[in-house]
Amino acid sequence: MTATLDAPKFELKPYKSLSNEQLQERIQKIRDELGPKLLILGHHYQQDEVIAQVDLTGDSYQLSQMAADSSDCRAIAFCGVHFMAETADILANRPEKLAERGGERVRVILPDMAAGCSMADMAAIDQIEDAWDQLGEVLDTEDITPVTYINSAASLKAFVGRHGGIVCTSSNAQAALEWSFAKTSRVMFFPDQHLGRNTALGMGITTDEMPVWDPYAEELGGNSAEMLQQSKVILWKGHCSVHQMFRPEHVALFREQHPGIKILVHPECPREVFEIADEFGSTGKIIRMVESAPPGTKWAIGTELHLVNRLKQEHPEQEVYFLSPVVCMCATMYRIDLAHLCWSLENLVAGTPVNTIEVDEETARWSLVALERMLEVR
Repeated sequence: MTATLDAPKFELKPYKSLSNEQLQERIQKIRDELGPKLLILGHHYQQDEVIAQVDLTGDSYQLSQMAADSSDCRAIAFCGVHFMAETADILANRPEKLAERGGERVRVILPDMAAGCSMADMAAIDQIEDAWDQLGEVLDTEDITPVTYINSAASLKAFVGRHGGIVCTSSNAQAALEWSFAKTSRVMFFPDQHLGRNTALGMGITTDEMPVWDPYAEELGGNSAEMLQQSKVILWKGHCSVHQMFRPEHVALFREQHPGIKILVHPECPREVFEIADEFGSTGKIIRMVESAPPGTKWAIGTELHLVNRLKQEHPEQEVYFLSPVVCMCATMYRIDLAHLCWSLENLVAGTPVNTIEVDEETARWSLVALERMLEVR
């Protein structure tokens, strides 16, 4: 995987002094000039002023897939985080798409290269490879299927592809585990321990059968050989910093203060919150549940703040609350603002593109294998 920063013609600093109105006008001018050749993608967790400028809004994989399916698109500005832009590059520039365009690549840019993902950063490829080697000392790795959450670097997706594994989303994690157990007796699930644990518990797997691998432990991820040998799902010690902060006492507080309220959480939340919630689901499912609920429904939602606030604004007929007294947002996603978006787009038009995300051919090839397996079990 490579991420290249080309020499910019326009420096970022002057853009910071512009008003939102000025930035919006300049962004719109570029959109008018490029037309359908440019797609600006916005993840649900983005700031409202950024969402107002995008062509498509959605979950990370959904956005990448929609952009890749466009026959006109030649450039993607992904208002999300690094691993999302990688997936967009992999899908938009897969061999059959390149052939359709006569070899012309779709350029993918990330407006701010510092927009990463704390969860994805908790599992580096060298740590995964080291864990796999250590597991091979006490288990038959031919009998382990690696599963990576889509919130991971392309290098991890490629590792999974090479080793007979699969990528999953929060909406098809159970299907991915079922697919895996049809092949092997064990699964190694990374990087989010909570999604893995919550999904596996729903399938009847016990916590005793789910040891957690700590990549910073000296030996066997902090586990004994016996613990690993009785395992069914080996979890990775990783989590989402946003969803990790929701606590059972937050649930109790809302139920006390708002009788009849429904607690709706993302499956990245810790087990003790997940198990006492009324409903759970992916970002897309959370949105659909609120949209389809009757007027007067009360919700306390455990997911990213910007999304919850947007649902509250869009559905005044319902009562929507953020499931925490503490403000918590996706800080890395929040780094992308109108100044970064405008700067990156104007450089693109000027022929001096910045923050290009391009996944190397070998990594892209094996990542695509794992992603295609994911599609088979959706």
